[in-house]
Amino acid sequence: MIKQWLKSSKEKQLEQQLQNVLGIKPGNYSLYFTALSHRSVKENADENNERLEYLGDAVLSTVIADYLFKRYPYKGEGFLTEMRSKMVNRQQLNEIALKMGVKKLTLYNKFDSFLKGSQIFGNTLEALVGAVYLDKGYKKTQQWVVKQIIIPYVFVDDLEQIDINLKNKLIGWASKNGKKLEFETVNEKLEGNRRVFTIAVVLDGEILSQGKGYNKKDASQIAAQEAIAKLGL
Repeated sequence: MIKQWLKSSKEKQLEQQLQNVLGIKPGNYSLYFTALSHRSVKENADENNERLEYLGDAVLSTVIADYLFKRYPYKGEGFLTEMRSKMVNRQQLNEIALKMGVKKLTLYNKFDSFLKGSQIFGNTLEALVGAVYLDKGYKKTQQWVVKQIIIPYVFVDDLEQIDINLKNKLIGWASKNGKKLEFETVNEKLEGNRRVFTIAVVLDGEILSQGKGYNKKDASQIAAQEAIAKLGL
């Protein structure tokens, strides 16, 4: 009886924390607990958040596409596509997830030092979007994304000024200044069933920065962003 009470108490505490982070009251809590469960603690596909991440990624992309379409009625396809990419890139989503408090709710292997500094929390946020969609339907999810994610955490006006292709920007700077610049894959390993890449920016033979991602493109962009910050460009 005591064990059941303790379990119930912990569940209620987690439910309240989840409600505080999301800003809505979940209906089907089991969906959200699945969304919070990383593969490192739940291996089965029906127990971890990868399927919900896949769904949430599609829903979030659709909501943001609609938001941008209405915000910029006279902008062309290229501009809208670039802005959407800026808003849903892995690093951006991970930073939003951290600010929202998603990290403290995510269930993952805390003894894995790589996971602590990785972008799994942005993936968890996408999984939570998928859970909200299944729990509340598209219309309420759309309203929730705009109210709880876009308005408080995505500074669209600032994103307009950011060059999305940081890698090209860095390459252009190096060429202009006679520097030898290379992007090298310094590590590649399996994390569960997904491959993680570490890309280094090598400037004149020395490593300037590194970035990690689930594909080389994302890892290169993260490494380029850090390099640009270090160089003060």
